[in-house]
Amino acid sequence: MIYKVAAFYQFAALPDYRELREPLRAYCVGLALKGSVLLAQEGINGTVAGTVEAIDALAHEFAHGDMFGGRLSNLELKFSTAEAMPFGRLKVRLKKEIVTLGDQAADPTRQVGTYVDASEWNALITAPDTLVLDTRNAFEVAMGTFDGAIDPGINSFGQFREFAAEQLDPAKHRRIAMFCTGGIRCEKASAHLLARGFAEVYHLKGGILKYLEEVPEAQSRWRGECFVFDERVALGHGLRELGSQKLGLQKLGLQELGLRERDKDTARDE
Repeated sequence: MIYKVAAFYQFAALPDYRELREPLRAYCVGLALKGSVLLAQEGINGTVAGTVEAIDALAHEFAHGDMFGGRLSNLELKFSTAEAMPFGRLKVRLKKEIVTLGDQAADPTRQVGTYVDASEWNALITAPDTLVLDTRNAFEVAMGTFDGAIDPGINSFGQFREFAAEQLDPAKHRRIAMFCTGGIRCEKASAHLLARGFAEVYHLKGGILKYLEEVPEAQSRWRGECFVFDERVALGHGLRELGSQKLGLQKLGLQELGLRERDKDTARDE
């Protein structure tokens, strides 16, 4: 059986996010979906898997249903497939942030960097004076990244603030292009840099997943595999599933680390 996987997020005002948890959980249970969904006042972030019909029903509910009342009209939604169910259970959790940075000034609903489509990304990152930043964790970068990208060497996204304060200078770094797996981390990082006075900040719309889906391998500047936080481990060009059986022992260790990060309960839960 082939499962359909949906990765989604949107920064949107959800002051009633606590009340949304149980209706959303019950809806997903009714569709036999598994995966993880985070709800916060600033929006929604998740990856779930199920049958094609179930995932399509969830996508329709997000866009047209009464549960969110049209507030997810700009949902960043990407689909891929899995040969086996990539999640063990369903979790719908309340969070202070849907991606944790810890900077109240970084509000993507107020200001955000310039979105760059996958088709235009190569031109941007090869342009002179463009600093290309990978905003993911170090173990993710170790599995694959774009040619010439800077690895901040962070163990969690919350450490990006420290990296930016120590290594980035608005006067020196005039043009910054950032990317992450699905777009959410670099979108929030762009809001952080704009709040700190950086003038020209860009980020890859839809993240690495959208790039691998749309850009032909022959034209790609991506090298390696894209780590994903589920049992598929990594995806390649065309979002084809690489699977742990195709990865070396070192990468299996990275898989274990990544899955621990995915499943780890933190004090940031509401």
